[in-house]
Amino acid sequence: MSKVKLSELDFFSAEVQECPFHVYQQLQQEAPVWQMPGTNVFVVTRYDDIREIIRDPGRFSSSFSALLNTGSSNEEVNAIYGQGYEMVETLLTQDPPRHRVYRNLVNKVFSNKRIEGMRSEVEKMSNELIDQWIDEPEVDLLNRFCVPLPIYVISDQLGVPRSELSLIKKWSDASASRLGRLADEEEQIQNAKDIVEFQHYFAALLDRMREAPEDNIISDLANNTIDEGRLLTKPEALGMIQQILVAGNETSTSAIAGGVVLLIQNPDQQAMLRQHPDLIPAAVEEILRLETPTSGMWRRATADTKIGGVDIPEGAFLMVRFAAGNRDESIFTDGGAMS
Repeated sequence: MSKVKLSELDFFSAEVQECPFHVYQQLQQEAPVWQMPGTNVFVVTRYDDIREIIRDPGRFSSSFSALLNTGSSNEEVNAIYGQGYEMVETLLTQDPPRHRVYRNLVNKVFSNKRIEGMRSEVEKMSNELIDQWIDEPEVDLLNRFCVPLPIYVISDQLGVPRSELSLIKKWSDASASRLGRLADEEEQIQNAKDIVEFQHYFAALLDRMREAPEDNIISDLANNTIDEGRLLTKPEALGMIQQILVAGNETSTSAIAGGVVLLIQNPDQQAMLRQHPDLIPAAVEEILRLETPTSGMWRRATADTKIGGVDIPEGAFLMVRFAAGNRDESIFTDGGAMS
């Protein structure tokens, strides 16, 4: 594939993001720490640089909520968000040691006992979905398995009735879209409406769980305490629910769908797994490497620094591109191939 002019590259364009791997490879070869023209955003694509950044929260902070809370130029979007709850830093946008406070709470909510107890129910859901189409000559696997399975699982764990599953998908998509910052103005307005709707729905559910606790994640978040005995504030709880929603839904759908495609494209690997199912855990890791359901994440430079020999000014944002690092051929031989 022909090279692009980096000085004119619109990295976050739909055209690039549809199939970005040739751009990743060019960036790794020519500008592994590349500043987007006219911005204070640097795209990082090499494995070792990415590893250095995510292991050094002192220099590269996860506190990028200012990027998400930056007012839109569209007054209608800002007015809609004004009807909801302000985003506060909890898991995704918090650094140690404060991050551990929220992380420890999530560890309690997702205890080993609870996770293991979900196994049989997830298997049952999977079989029920497959039974609906297994005898058909062809199937839209994305919409009849990859999308509904994670939604069923996360909805049950959140305590949301199955009659409202379409809302979970809508809210998750809006949250992921806001995080990706690729939406046009019309999409930004719809995202804002959906996110505020999500906030009010779960704010009311949190109130109900505090009045009458149940055995689900929302109830645990509503009633467990932090900071020597205080309950989470509404914005804290909503921020954590929103992140659980996206992490449990969008990424799972992408990984399942991408894994199926990889096995179709690599029939020798598929045959090997059928013959040796004990290799499935390793195959899952390889699918996660190639598909990288979370393709990238933001970091913010806390001071003037360097990465990969490139000067990074204080306050600059770094798009740490996991999907590029996971195919870096200085680390993975023939990095784009399934092995």
